[in-house]
Amino acid sequence: MTFDFDKITDRSNTMAIKYDLAAVRGKPKDAISLWVADMDWPTAPAVTQALKKRCDHGIFGYSWPDDRYYDALKNWYKTRHDFEIKKEWVVNTPGVVFAICMAIRAFTKEGDSVLIQRPVYYPFSNSIVSQNRKLVNSPLVFKNGRYEIDFEDFERKIIEENVKLFIFCSPHNPGGRVWTKEELLRLSEICLKHNVLVVSDEIHCDITFEGHRHTVFAKISEEAAWNSIICNSPSKTFNLAGLQFSNIIIQNESLRRAFKKEIDRTGYDEPSVMGLEAAIAAYSAGGEWLDQARTYIWQNVLFAEKYIAAHCPKIKVCKPEGSYLLWLDFSAFDLSDPQIEDKVLNRAKVWLDRGTMFGIEGEKFQRINCATPRKILEAALKAICTEFAED
Repeated sequence: MTFDFDKITDRSNTMAIKYDLAAVRGKPKDAISLWVADMDWPTAPAVTQALKKRCDHGIFGYSWPDDRYYDALKNWYKTRHDFEIKKEWVVNTPGVVFAICMAIRAFTKEGDSVLIQRPVYYPFSNSIVSQNRKLVNSPLVFKNGRYEIDFEDFERKIIEENVKLFIFCSPHNPGGRVWTKEELLRLSEICLKHNVLVVSDEIHCDITFEGHRHTVFAKISEEAAWNSIICNSPSKTFNLAGLQFSNIIIQNESLRRAFKKEIDRTGYDEPSVMGLEAAIAAYSAGGEWLDQARTYIWQNVLFAEKYIAAHCPKIKVCKPEGSYLLWLDFSAFDLSDPQIEDKVLNRAKVWLDRGTMFGIEGEKFQRINCATPRKILEAALKAICTEFAED
């Protein structure tokens, strides 16, 4: 590989929540930290160079995207996802979760029902409940080591709860599913039938593996495009979460206007200039870096699967089709969820995301981040497998 993903970079004392907040959050200071979804290696050199150049310029005043950004974004989507976007469809926000909150506020009122599919990225639930909307759950079905959608339950919940908005995770976090066009079309048809707006969180869309290709929800039909808000960001793809910059794609002008009006109410206006510069560089010149990072991540997934099978086969790996997150199933052990958490965190000294954070459906699961040098991943797996091998 041209890029060295094996190199271990010391992230301590960089204000990284993944490493510097262990004690604050009641975690062992010496725990191997593989919980939060960011990467443990530097971003693409093209991004670093662009940020250095901007730093050398020395002026960080109010800024606004120009055609360099829109051209880079449009080319990226066309090349990577065979999806053509227009400049006027794009709204920038400081993050995808922020955008989801804006959509909830713009298109529902207090007491309205918003549907999610647990287990799923936990800020979905927080965003709904904190804004006094009713959380409705249509659980995914875990079958043969992968998640499937219960379409009958999905439609029944929409009808019974008078759902107004559906927050969709595509690709899925934490289960790693890359949904098929057929699955997306069926979801869209149900939502259109019952006048439910779709907010599709596609932040992991650029990291998919062989045999699986992400489909932008708005691509599946004209009706789906008109009834959806597509949320994406270079943050997961290029390890840029701290730069607070996202691309929200809304083809429906009426929806886009209402969405922007809600953002205006927050006082947010111009995007981060460094986030903007990073996005331009990433989408323009970061493709080769991403391809190699994705290959390395997939090799890490295979390594983890093989290591666990050899050293503690009672732990089952939910093999991802996309994202750099691995969902580990500990249900074969005669242990409660708190006991599993205690063994992973306090005895093996590995800090992962506890499955119940993603809903009760995540009980006896743990989520591990594979976007890390292999030596770190191996050390974490060794500690976990050693601790559980005796049970």
